[in-house]
Amino acid sequence: MAFDSEFRCDSEFVKLLTRRTDIDLVAASIEIARDTEPDLDAETLIAWIDERAYEVRGPVARAESEADALLELGRCINGRHGLTGGCSAFESADGSYLHRVIETRTGIPISLCVLYMAVAEKVGLELKGVAAPRHFLTRYESSAGPLFVDAYHGGRVLTLRECLKFLSGVTGRPGESIEPSLAPADGRSIIVRMLNNLKALYAKRGEWQKAWHVQHRLVALQPAAYEERRDLAVIALNAGRPGCAIDLLNSCLTCGPEAERAELKSHLRAAHSQLIRLN
Repeated sequence: MAFDSEFRCDSEFVKLLTRRTDIDLVAASIEIARDTEPDLDAETLIAWIDERAYEVRGPVARAESEADALLELGRCINGRHGLTGGCSAFESADGSYLHRVIETRTGIPISLCVLYMAVAEKVGLELKGVAAPRHFLTRYESSAGPLFVDAYHGGRVLTLRECLKFLSGVTGRPGESIEPSLAPADGRSIIVRMLNNLKALYAKRGEWQKAWHVQHRLVALQPAAYEERRDLAVIALNAGRPGCAIDLLNSCLTCGPEAERAELKSHLRAAHSQLIRLN
Protein backbone atom coordinates (compact mmCIF):
# COMPACT_ATOMS: atom_id res chain seq x y z
CA MET A 1 0.00 0.00 0.00
CA ALA A 2 1.78 3.14 -1.22
CA PHE A 3 1.07 6.34 0.68
CA ASP A 4 3.47 9.00 -0.58
CA SER A 5 1.22 10.16 -3.41
CA GLU A 6 -1.94 9.99 -1.30
CA PHE A 7 -0.61 12.44 1.27
CA ARG A 8 1.48 14.61 -1.06
CA CYS A 9 -0.53 17.72 -0.09
CA ASP A 10 0.05 17.09 3.63
CA SER A 11 3.59 18.36 4.02
CA GLU A 12 3.84 17.74 7.77
CA PHE A 13 2.38 14.25 7.53
CA VAL A 14 4.83 13.42 4.75
CA LYS A 15 7.63 14.43 7.14
CA LEU A 16 6.32 11.82 9.57
CA LEU A 17 6.24 9.19 6.81
CA THR A 18 9.90 9.89 6.07
CA ARG A 19 10.87 9.84 9.77
CA ARG A 20 11.75 13.51 9.97
CA THR A 21 11.57 15.08 13.42
CA ASP A 22 11.02 18.75 12.54
CA ILE A 23 7.24 18.48 12.80
CA ASP A 24 4.87 21.42 13.16
CA LEU A 25 2.21 19.82 15.36
CA VAL A 26 -0.39 22.51 14.66
CA ALA A 27 0.02 22.11 10.90
CA ALA A 28 -0.07 18.31 11.18
CA SER A 29 -3.25 18.55 13.26
CA ILE A 30 -4.83 20.77 10.61
CA GLU A 31 -3.99 18.20 7.93
CA ILE A 32 -5.75 15.50 9.94
CA ALA A 33 -8.79 17.70 10.57
CA ARG A 34 -9.13 18.36 6.84
CA ASP A 35 -9.94 14.68 6.29
CA THR A 36 -13.40 15.44 7.66
CA GLU A 37 -13.53 19.19 7.05
CA PRO A 38 -11.75 19.92 3.73
CA ASP A 39 -12.62 23.63 3.78
CA LEU A 40 -11.17 24.22 7.25
CA ASP A 41 -9.89 27.80 7.59
CA ALA A 42 -6.44 27.26 9.07
CA GLU A 43 -5.65 30.98 9.09
CA THR A 44 -8.18 31.61 11.87
CA LEU A 45 -6.50 29.02 14.08
CA ILE A 46 -3.00 30.31 13.35
CA ALA A 47 -4.11 33.89 14.01
CA TRP A 48 -5.59 32.84 17.36
CA ILE A 49 -2.25 31.34 18.41
CA ASP A 50 -0.39 34.47 17.29
CA GLU A 51 -2.80 36.70 19.22
CA ARG A 52 -2.43 34.68 22.43
CA ALA A 53 1.36 34.84 22.08
CA TYR A 54 1.15 38.62 21.68
CA GLU A 55 -0.97 38.87 24.83
CA VAL A 56 1.26 36.70 26.98
CA ARG A 57 4.68 37.90 25.78
CA GLY A 58 4.87 40.85 28.20
CA PRO A 59 3.70 38.97 31.32
CA VAL A 60 6.10 36.12 30.56
CA ALA A 61 9.02 38.53 30.17
CA ARG A 62 8.16 40.20 33.50
CA ALA A 63 7.65 36.95 35.42
CA GLU A 64 9.83 36.60 38.51
CA SER A 65 10.43 32.88 38.06
CA GLU A 66 10.20 30.19 35.43
CA ALA A 67 7.15 28.72 37.15
CA ASP A 68 5.46 32.13 37.11
CA ALA A 69 6.22 32.48 33.41
CA LEU A 70 4.52 29.13 32.75
CA LEU A 71 1.53 30.13 34.86
CA GLU A 72 1.02 33.11 32.59
CA LEU A 73 0.13 30.70 29.78
CA GLY A 74 -2.77 29.35 31.80
CA ARG A 75 -3.86 32.80 32.92
CA CYS A 76 -4.15 33.78 29.28
CA ILE A 77 -5.43 30.65 27.56
CA ASN A 78 -7.66 29.42 30.37
CA GLY A 79 -8.24 32.50 32.49
CA ARG A 80 -8.98 35.10 29.82
CA HIS A 81 -10.06 32.90 26.93
CA GLY A 82 -11.74 30.06 28.77
CA LEU A 83 -10.04 27.04 27.20
CA THR A 84 -10.20 24.11 29.59
CA GLY A 85 -10.76 20.40 29.85
CA GLY A 86 -14.12 18.75 30.24
CA CYS A 87 -15.71 15.31 30.14
CA SER A 88 -17.81 16.33 27.14
CA ALA A 89 -14.63 16.78 25.09
CA PHE A 90 -14.04 13.02 25.16
CA GLU A 91 -17.45 12.32 23.62
CA SER A 92 -17.01 14.42 20.48
CA ALA A 93 -14.31 14.91 17.88
CA ASP A 94 -14.60 18.62 18.66
CA GLY A 95 -12.40 17.96 21.69
CA SER A 96 -9.58 16.68 19.47
CA TYR A 97 -9.56 19.15 16.58
CA LEU A 98 -7.72 22.35 17.47
CA HIS A 99 -10.00 24.77 15.60
CA ARG A 100 -13.04 23.30 17.35
CA VAL A 101 -11.33 23.41 20.75
CA ILE A 102 -10.90 27.16 20.26
CA GLU A 103 -14.53 27.56 19.19
CA THR A 104 -16.04 25.40 21.96
CA ARG A 105 -13.39 26.31 24.56
CA THR A 106 -13.23 22.67 25.63
CA GLY A 107 -10.69 20.04 24.70
CA ILE A 108 -9.04 16.80 25.69
CA PRO A 109 -5.57 16.96 27.27
CA ILE A 110 -3.50 16.38 24.13
CA SER A 111 -5.25 18.98 21.96
CA LEU A 112 -5.05 21.61 24.70
CA CYS A 113 -1.36 20.80 25.21
CA VAL A 114 -0.60 21.27 21.51
CA LEU A 115 -2.14 24.75 21.71
CA TYR A 116 -0.15 25.57 24.86
CA MET A 117 3.06 24.36 23.18
CA ALA A 118 2.37 26.48 20.11
CA VAL A 119 1.79 29.66 22.11
CA ALA A 120 4.74 28.95 24.41
CA GLU A 121 7.13 28.46 21.48
CA LYS A 122 6.30 31.91 20.14
CA VAL A 123 7.29 33.57 23.43
CA GLY A 124 10.51 31.63 23.96
CA LEU A 125 9.25 28.91 26.30
CA GLU A 126 10.11 25.40 25.13
CA LEU A 127 7.37 23.02 26.20
CA LYS A 128 7.56 19.35 25.24
CA GLY A 129 4.65 16.96 25.10
CA VAL A 130 4.53 14.18 27.69
CA ALA A 131 2.51 11.05 26.95
CA ALA A 132 1.86 10.09 30.56
CA PRO A 133 -0.44 7.15 31.33
CA ARG A 134 -4.12 8.21 31.09
CA HIS A 135 -3.20 11.88 30.76
CA PHE A 136 -1.21 14.17 28.50
CA LEU A 137 0.93 17.01 29.86
CA THR A 138 3.70 19.32 28.77
CA ARG A 139 7.17 19.48 30.26
CA TYR A 140 9.53 22.43 30.74
CA GLU A 141 13.16 22.04 31.78
CA SER A 142 13.69 24.69 34.45
CA SER A 143 16.96 25.44 36.21
CA ALA A 144 15.59 23.66 39.30
CA GLY A 145 14.34 20.59 37.47
CA PRO A 146 11.39 19.68 35.27
CA LEU A 147 8.08 21.48 35.60
CA PHE A 148 4.83 20.16 34.12
CA VAL A 149 2.00 22.25 32.71
CA ASP A 150 -1.41 20.58 32.91
CA ALA A 151 -3.40 22.28 30.17
CA TYR A 152 -6.50 20.20 30.87
CA HIS A 153 -6.72 21.59 34.40
CA GLY A 154 -6.41 25.26 33.59
CA GLY A 155 -2.68 25.37 32.93
CA ARG A 156 -1.59 24.58 36.47
CA VAL A 157 2.15 24.06 36.97
CA LEU A 158 3.40 20.97 38.82
CA THR A 159 6.80 19.96 40.12
CA LEU A 160 8.00 16.44 39.38
CA ARG A 161 6.87 15.28 42.82
CA GLU A 162 3.44 16.88 42.42
CA CYS A 163 3.06 15.44 38.95
CA LEU A 164 3.89 11.91 40.10
CA LYS A 165 1.44 12.22 42.99
CA PHE A 166 -1.31 13.39 40.64
CA LEU A 167 -0.68 10.64 38.08
CA SER A 168 -0.44 8.00 40.79
CA GLY A 169 -3.89 9.05 41.96
CA VAL A 170 -5.24 8.88 38.40
CA THR A 171 -3.72 5.50 37.55
CA GLY A 172 -3.39 3.73 40.89
CA ARG A 173 0.24 3.03 40.06
CA PRO A 174 3.27 3.92 42.22
CA GLY A 175 5.13 7.04 41.18
CA GLU A 176 8.39 5.24 40.46
CA SER A 177 6.69 3.18 37.75
CA ILE A 178 5.26 6.31 36.15
CA GLU A 179 8.36 8.52 36.08
CA PRO A 180 9.94 6.94 32.95
CA SER A 181 6.84 7.93 30.96
CA LEU A 182 7.42 11.61 31.76
CA ALA A 183 10.23 11.92 29.22
CA PRO A 184 9.46 14.25 26.29
CA ALA A 185 7.47 12.62 23.50
CA ASP A 186 8.47 13.12 19.87
CA GLY A 187 6.14 14.58 17.28
CA ARG A 188 5.45 11.22 15.70
CA SER A 189 4.20 9.63 18.93
CA ILE A 190 2.05 12.69 19.66
CA ILE A 191 0.34 12.48 16.27
CA VAL A 192 -0.16 8.72 16.67
CA ARG A 193 -1.79 9.32 20.06
CA MET A 194 -4.07 11.98 18.57
CA LEU A 195 -5.06 9.60 15.77
CA ASN A 196 -5.72 6.77 18.22
CA ASN A 197 -8.02 9.02 20.23
CA LEU A 198 -10.01 9.84 17.09
CA LYS A 199 -10.05 6.19 16.00
CA ALA A 200 -11.53 5.06 19.32
CA LEU A 201 -14.12 7.84 19.27
CA TYR A 202 -15.29 7.29 15.70
CA ALA A 203 -15.45 3.51 16.17
CA LYS A 204 -17.49 3.94 19.35
CA ARG A 205 -19.91 6.24 17.52
CA GLY A 206 -20.07 4.02 14.44
CA GLU A 207 -18.76 6.80 12.19
CA TRP A 208 -16.90 4.37 10.00
CA GLN A 209 -15.98 6.61 7.06
CA LYS A 210 -14.29 9.04 9.45
CA ALA A 211 -12.67 6.14 11.29
CA TRP A 212 -11.34 4.85 7.97
CA HIS A 213 -9.51 8.11 7.21
CA VAL A 214 -7.94 8.06 10.67
CA GLN A 215 -6.93 4.41 10.50
CA HIS A 216 -5.55 4.88 6.98
CA ARG A 217 -3.11 7.42 8.44
CA LEU A 218 -2.19 5.07 11.30
CA VAL A 219 -1.34 2.31 8.82
CA ALA A 220 0.69 4.77 6.76
CA LEU A 221 2.72 5.63 9.85
CA GLN A 222 3.05 1.99 10.99
CA PRO A 223 2.86 -0.11 7.82
CA ALA A 224 4.48 -3.17 9.39
CA ALA A 225 2.09 -3.29 12.36
CA TYR A 226 -0.27 -6.24 11.95
CA GLU A 227 -2.78 -4.82 14.44
CA GLU A 228 -3.13 -1.57 12.50
CA ARG A 229 -3.69 -3.37 9.19
CA ARG A 230 -6.21 -5.70 10.82
CA ASP A 231 -8.10 -2.75 12.27
CA LEU A 232 -8.09 -1.01 8.89
CA ALA A 233 -9.59 -4.16 7.35
CA VAL A 234 -12.41 -4.26 9.91
CA ILE A 235 -13.05 -0.53 9.60
CA ALA A 236 -13.03 -0.77 5.79
CA LEU A 237 -15.66 -3.51 5.99
CA ASN A 238 -17.86 -1.40 8.26
CA ALA A 239 -17.30 1.65 6.05
CA GLY A 240 -18.61 -0.14 2.96
CA ARG A 241 -15.19 -0.62 1.34
CA PRO A 242 -15.27 -4.39 0.75
CA GLY A 243 -12.53 -4.46 -1.90
CA CYS A 244 -10.07 -2.81 0.44
CA ALA A 245 -11.23 -5.06 3.29
CA ILE A 246 -10.72 -8.23 1.21
CA ASP A 247 -7.16 -7.30 0.24
CA LEU A 248 -6.24 -6.46 3.83
CA LEU A 249 -7.93 -9.51 5.35
CA ASN A 250 -6.16 -11.85 2.92
CA SER A 251 -2.87 -10.22 3.87
CA CYS A 252 -3.67 -10.52 7.59
CA LEU A 253 -4.52 -14.21 7.20
CA THR A 254 -0.97 -14.88 6.00
CA CYS A 255 0.72 -13.35 9.03
CA GLY A 256 -1.85 -13.02 11.82
CA PRO A 257 -1.97 -15.13 14.98
CA GLU A 258 -3.77 -18.47 14.82
CA ALA A 259 -6.21 -17.36 17.52
CA GLU A 260 -7.59 -14.66 15.20
CA ARG A 261 -7.92 -16.72 12.02
CA ALA A 262 -11.55 -17.73 12.55
CA GLU A 263 -12.61 -14.14 13.12
CA LEU A 264 -10.61 -12.91 10.12
CA LYS A 265 -12.24 -15.55 7.90
CA SER A 266 -15.67 -14.48 9.14
CA HIS A 267 -14.88 -10.88 8.23
CA LEU A 268 -13.60 -12.04 4.83
CA ARG A 269 -16.85 -13.88 4.08
CA ALA A 270 -18.80 -10.77 5.08
CA ALA A 271 -16.62 -8.62 2.80
CA HIS A 272 -17.19 -10.93 -0.19
CA SER A 273 -20.95 -10.89 0.46
CA GLN A 274 -20.90 -7.10 0.66
CA LEU A 275 -18.94 -6.86 -2.59
CA ILE A 276 -21.48 -9.07 -4.38
CA ARG A 277 -24.35 -6.90 -3.15
CA LEU A 278 -22.61 -3.73 -4.31
CA ASN A 279 -22.01 -5.20 -7.77
